[in-house]
Amino acid sequence: MIKRYWKFYLYNLMKSGIFFGHIINKCDKKMHPFIYAKHKGIHIINIALTVRFLEEACNLVFDAASNGNDFLFVGTSTRSSSLVKLAANKSRCHYVNKKWLRGILTNWDTTEKLIYKLRYLKEEKYMGDSCFFNSIKNKNTLKKKQLLSMFNKNLHGIKYMTKLPDIIILVDHKKDLNIFQECILLKIPTICLIDTNSDPYITDFFIPSNNDAIYSIRFILLKLASSICGGRSIYNFKIINKSLN
Repeated sequence: MIKRYWKFYLYNLMKSGIFFGHIINKCDKKMHPFIYAKHKGIHIINIALTVRFLEEACNLVFDAASNGNDFLFVGTSTRSSSLVKLAANKSRCHYVNKKWLRGILTNWDTTEKLIYKLRYLKEEKYMGDSCFFNSIKNKNTLKKKQLLSMFNKNLHGIKYMTKLPDIIILVDHKKDLNIFQECILLKIPTICLIDTNSDPYITDFFIPSNNDAIYSIRFILLKLASSICGGRSIYNFKIINKSLN
């Protein structure tokens, strides 16, 4: 992996509140090496280590994207939901920002059928029998509308996913424990934002940071998204060169 240098301005880091941890009582012992100080009963994360791990994460996703790997952004909490969608759309990746349906990854064959059904219902609504969808009296129509709204809510971010992702970027593995367990079972590498109340060594790669503040989550996710975009541009360039040669 080639080491690259990414620009992280101290002002932006301080403004995002990336260094604020949890209260002292909730601290995980394994996070002590990443804590710089205590302030008013709250742990302060070492920004130098956060930047170092974030740089490595950016290098990792850049190299993975340049090799054509697929990413999945996951964050189902109310704070991270819109930010996950924003970062995924920016980098043209898949995402899950609502309820995680159990077995999305471990029962991939079933998930593929659900995604196909979502596409079919959308086509039927917008291109096919729109009059049939607009009728309220028909019981089949009501069932189809309910299915469409449910699938669209939970599977909208992965409707173009054709295979299991190569890397999953997870905002809070404690909140989304089911997702994390599925990643472990399938041996899918994870990049997690780890706060002071979590064990950092259960993930494949972690970034010690505040995973509760909106500005902190936004800062990290957008940095990772821009790194993926950079890697994708190199991958596209490779494909164009191959097609010309």
